[in-house]
Amino acid sequence: MSPKLPVVSGPEVIKILAKAGFCPTTQRGSHVKMRHPSGKTAIVPLHDELAPSTLRSVVKQAGLTVEEFITLLR
Repeated sequence: MSPKLPVVSGPEVIKILAKAGFCPTTQRGSHVKMRHPSGKTAIVPLHDELAPSTLRSVVKQAGLTVEEFITLLR
């Protein structure tokens, strides 16, 4: 079973993904598209608090495990 996801905001997720090598490419409304040099893309909503299911989806899009995401959070 994967560890519990932390409560984070959209801007915090963008900073965490940037540590993993992602760069913001475009923004449409309150959603930022982040792209990795390997070609992976993650869409991050700029909400004050991401729902656990939304955060899990972003982490999956980024090709990270929950453990890797939590490590980058520190």
